[in-house]
Amino acid sequence: MIHYELQCSKDHDFDGWFRDSEAFEKQARLNLIECPACGDTTVRRALMAPAVARPHRPPAPAPSEAPQPRPQVQPAPQAPPAEAMAGKLPDHVRAMLQRMRSEVEKHCVYVGEHFAEEARRMHRGESDRHGIYGETTPEQAEALAEDGIEFSRIPWVPRADG
Repeated sequence: MIHYELQCSKDHDFDGWFRDSEAFEKQARLNLIECPACGDTTVRRALMAPAVARPHRPPAPAPSEAPQPRPQVQPAPQAPPAEAMAGKLPDHVRAMLQRMRSEVEKHCVYVGEHFAEEARRMHRGESDRHGIYGETTPEQAEALAEDGIEFSRIPWVPRADG
């Protein structure tokens, strides 16, 4: 993945992640990249400082030192429900999330509280893979992740039209 700082024709700056520079060029040429502040699709790469990797070698442990146990990774804290955040979100973020919700509703099938079951069926090849959305409990989401089933959570903000 490659990170670009982007700028629309109205000089709003924002970030974008792309598979490679060719993916950025193609999406920009087809006007598929949209400024989150104003919706402009005339987007270019902004000037960026290069990221220069420096070799980092940790000091070798002394022969008498026993290896230290690896630190335990704590799960990320759960985000508050979108309804609780709705009043705190900047307008441009709320607008982006509303557009995302619209696209999900347009292109995916709502499976309600059966999300975890349907995701498992698709993962096992028992049903065709297709876009779905719905609800899970925190326990169901954790079990899906533990089983290696890929899914994403997005804040579900109220629709722009209602």
